[in-house]
Formats: sequence, C-alpha cells, structure tokens
Amino acid sequence: MNNTIVIMIVGMAVVTYLPRLIPFVMFQGKELPPFVQAVLKNVPYATLGALIVPGIFLINEDIMYGVIGGAVALVVAYLGANVILVVISAIAALSVYSWVVS
Repeated sequence: MNNTIVIMIVGMAVVTYLPRLIPFVMFQGKELPPFVQAVLKNVPYATLGALIVPGIFLINEDIMYGVIGGAVALVVAYLGANVILVVISAIAALSVYSWVVS
C-alpha cells in the first residue's frame, strides 16, 4: 500500500478521535454547570433539525412530498411512536399521496 494512503488514514483517524477524547479527558470527574448541561442536552435535536428541515423542502419537484411526509412524521413522533413507526407512517402517507396525485 502506498505510504501516502496510510498517512492519510492515520491522519483522519487522529482528527476524528481527538475531538472526542479531549473533552472526555478535560472534564473527567468534573460537574458541568446546569446551564451547560441543558444546552448540551439540546444539541442532538438542533443537529437533527438542521439536517432534516432542508431535506423536507428539497425532496422533489413537488414540495408537497416533503411537507406531507414531514408533517406525518412529526405528528406520529409527537404521539410517542418509535422511529420505525414514524418512518413507515411517513412512507405510507407519501405512497397514498403519490397514488392520489398520479
């Protein structure tokens, strides 16, 4: 194998691992303030929103595919269903919508 490829793989591993390791080592045994804990608990939701919302509006030429699928998924998730049911319900709603529109 080429040395450049090995160096790139090792470099990517280090760059991926260090951001995860440094906070773990720095904050080991320390308690974060309640405000910081509250902010960090909301990071996954903000990240998911930033990934999902643009996809809803850029899904197809017909924007209603994204709007209907997103709305159905939001309602089913709000009702407390697990992720599989949320995805299946959105797919089912879009299947019915595409059947009705066609």
